[in-house]
Amino acid sequence: MSKIDDLSARIGDIPLQTMAKAVKAKSRDFFWYSPILKARLDHVTADAVVSPRTEDEVRAVLAACYDLDIFVTPRGAGTGNYGQSMPLAGGIVLDLTRFDKISEIRDGVVIAEPGVLIGDLDDACKAAVGQELRMHPSTRETATIGGFISGGSSGVGAITWGNLAVPGNIKRIRMATMETTPRLIDLTGPDIMQAHHAYGLTGVITEVELPLAAAPDWVAVLVAFKDWKTCLEAGYAIGRTDGFWLKQLGAVQAPAPFDYFTRHRKFLEEGDNLLCIKVAPNSIAALVDMAQRAGGRIAFRADTASEEEQKGLPHLHHLMWNHTTLRALKIDPEMTYLQMGFPEDDISACMEIAERFKGEFINHVEYTRSGGKVGMGGLPIVRFSTAERLAQLITELEAMGCEIWNPHSYAWEEGNRSDARPDLIALKRQFDPKGLLNPGKLIGWDQPDYSYDPLGGYAYGGLQKVAT
Repeated sequence: MSKIDDLSARIGDIPLQTMAKAVKAKSRDFFWYSPILKARLDHVTADAVVSPRTEDEVRAVLAACYDLDIFVTPRGAGTGNYGQSMPLAGGIVLDLTRFDKISEIRDGVVIAEPGVLIGDLDDACKAAVGQELRMHPSTRETATIGGFISGGSSGVGAITWGNLAVPGNIKRIRMATMETTPRLIDLTGPDIMQAHHAYGLTGVITEVELPLAAAPDWVAVLVAFKDWKTCLEAGYAIGRTDGFWLKQLGAVQAPAPFDYFTRHRKFLEEGDNLLCIKVAPNSIAALVDMAQRAGGRIAFRADTASEEEQKGLPHLHHLMWNHTTLRALKIDPEMTYLQMGFPEDDISACMEIAERFKGEFINHVEYTRSGGKVGMGGLPIVRFSTAERLAQLITELEAMGCEIWNPHSYAWEEGNRSDARPDLIALKRQFDPKGLLNPGKLIGWDQPDYSYDPLGGYAYGGLQKVAT
């Protein structure tokens, strides 16, 4: 008998799938945003997919896999972009999408299992108490809450609430360890970081407790500018105006809006640089006035557009964050992206990039709040030619004072601008002593003295070989 046969016998009626096509589908995420990861990981597949429906079933699967030395890669809906939920060394994918109950909704708080879809969770909170999640990714309708917390870091709402890691944005995470008898550990305060954005390396999330916020009827607004500098300055001014109640604020450089936002094209003109905003109704009049005084043209307002004009339009969040890259990829498959930070309070680097890499680099900025200040994070659209050119581009951007979080790597350290973390390695040894959880994603597990390289290039020694 194979290990998978043994596992099937051990876990009873917990759903286990071995059909190759179905397993391959659950072994993939949105890694193909990166041509580098697509080339390196396109062949990767698990041996089976196991779909627990309860916390006890999660623990039973983890215990059996621990005893049988089977690798386990936790997965939500697979909407991540870096191969976080891909089983690099085979084993099983632990599909948590059936583990999807909402346990409690009360004023200001929701408790849920990891597999519930974020859109469903958000809608349930609005229906129950008239409140919503503070933050969600652009994949709100398809991503799971556990996957977002395990693999994501920011999203729609960050202009008001900062990133997910900011104290208060996650109240509690419950995590199951990978041992003979898996423990359940409730993480609060700073300990939350043991599971948040950890790719499931230290344990499997089984419950999350999140704060809620008031839920106004957000209004989508598109403000067009003929000049990129004016657009950036207006975005900063709007983001820094304390009286505005915002859910989303981002800027996209021409020609991307007209070329890639095809369903909104009827509202746009060629050459438009665009601010994409979600604002509460009680702030919209003052915001529109400020945007127009700054030289902007109100291209679209959801509160004044007719039903016919809005027919077939995607949600505004489907234009922003990593959906901006997706819009570009649908039109031009040669496009990819980077993730970067700009020097604080300085748009000059963003302006220099626009001129220096014209035709190769289209700026896309998300304004977020951090440490009480509004800053710019970049998710630029980049025309890919070769891996060598992309590495050169990263080097040049770093020399300009920009920070790069490399989205063309599956390794935690390379994606987080981090040296090997002794505390994280020690934690993994405590909670996953055999190193069976999400193999290949933690460089420090194999190279404890690793130093961060912004160009990436780490290759996991246990990566599946391409079939010959």
